[in-house]
Amino acid sequence: MNPKRRPQMPDFARKLLVTGCIAVAGAAGLAFAQGDFRTVTVDEREEPGEFQFVRLAYSGNRYAQAGYRGEAWRTDWPEAEHHFLKGINRLTTVDAADQGRVLIPLDSNIYDYPWIYAVEVGYWYLNVQEAARLRDYLLRGGFLMVDDFHGTFEWAAFKASMDRVFPDRPIVDIPEDDEAFHVLYDLDQRIQIPSRMYIYSGVTYERDGYTPYWRGIYDDEGRLMVAINHNMDIGDAWEHADWPDYPENMTALAYRFGVNYLIYAMTH
Repeated sequence: MNPKRRPQMPDFARKLLVTGCIAVAGAAGLAFAQGDFRTVTVDEREEPGEFQFVRLAYSGNRYAQAGYRGEAWRTDWPEAEHHFLKGINRLTTVDAADQGRVLIPLDSNIYDYPWIYAVEVGYWYLNVQEAARLRDYLLRGGFLMVDDFHGTFEWAAFKASMDRVFPDRPIVDIPEDDEAFHVLYDLDQRIQIPSRMYIYSGVTYERDGYTPYWRGIYDDEGRLMVAINHNMDIGDAWEHADWPDYPENMTALAYRFGVNYLIYAMTH
């Protein structure tokens, strides 16, 4: 993404992208063969694709530093993105790079990518400079998806840093008719997507995060800049798509949310 202007996609290209993505398989097509990905390091690079999965590597807040979550951004890395990217390449016409990338907020290359994923944001900390960079990135057309944080405590910790990014913009529930929920799939289901621990416990929530919320932050033109998936674990559903015991309907829904967010980010 060029830092000088918001990225624009020609109408014909947008139609091709969305039309091609209609080939995304349904729930039955989302079981991938085990061992179909390999672990890579942050430093590995490859030829860029049309879509690059970028994970945000952030510093931990004081709660993370006091416990074992000092590098919470690594949760499900790199398996979650590898499964998701394999699915995109197999099931859509989007040319996705086979490997994800990891960037810190102050990396100047952040402007080259229209879509960023941040996980376990109940443990993140953005300082003033990092918050300003992320704000600039988002206002220039970038898109941030946050995932896998739970309960009132982690919400407060997430919001403390997000308020530095956008002190003047509210966090609101994403309306049912928002294009992000309908750009390819009509996402009318509001099922709590759980972590793999659901397999053993039968419980879909963590801490006091009983109810899932799909919230967001919008720019002045009504474009969704930040998709906030609270009290759910979409990344775990991607990662464990090939686990026979993980619920197929939840994996399918997680992929549909991811694909919709991806297409929305690339076309807005």
